[in-house]
Amino acid sequence: MTGRQKFLKAVYPVFIGITKLFGKNSKVLVNNKNSKPTQSVYDLTVQLNNGNALPLQTYKGKKILLVNTASDCGYTNQYDDLQKLYQQFNNQLTIIGFPANDFKEQEKGDDEEIAQFCKINYGVTFPLAKKSVVVKSGDQNNIFKWLTNKKQNGWNDKMPTWNFSKYLINEQGVLTHYFDPSVSPLSEEVVNAVVNRQ
Repeated sequence: MTGRQKFLKAVYPVFIGITKLFGKNSKVLVNNKNSKPTQSVYDLTVQLNNGNALPLQTYKGKKILLVNTASDCGYTNQYDDLQKLYQQFNNQLTIIGFPANDFKEQEKGDDEEIAQFCKINYGVTFPLAKKSVVVKSGDQNNIFKWLTNKKQNGWNDKMPTWNFSKYLINEQGVLTHYFDPSVSPLSEEVVNAVVNRQ
């Protein structure tokens, strides 16, 4: 862990408090109409950072929290919160991290470095995708194309506003929530969404 990363980890609680106080990156969007996707998320496959392919149909019957991540960001300490959430609700939830260098180049490492950083510093055991692009572009990761295109997911066009934006899919493959980066994975909003059966 670099000096900058140690500093960001130390000031994370204050950082989150300030961003929430000023309403920065703290939106929650909910699929109140229970709009169904036109393309099934279960048709998609995640390319993992170890080279394996992970079909999302593996998680039918479980909730899936998809999060774009970075190792050198004010929100990086959310890896710790994500791991705690994953362990607490392992029977009903999986989490998949999508490392990306899209916001201020805060993920410069390669897949092996990212995996090692997450394991050593945060004990991450949930799946990590191959480093990719999550913002709209020709190279956008297929999962994030689905998450940010209402013609496919049924209702949501919201792009990640920064690293650690979170998208929750329910047990039937319906995108139910979007959480901005300042909404902690252990917040009441996220935990309630995970616990409530759709």
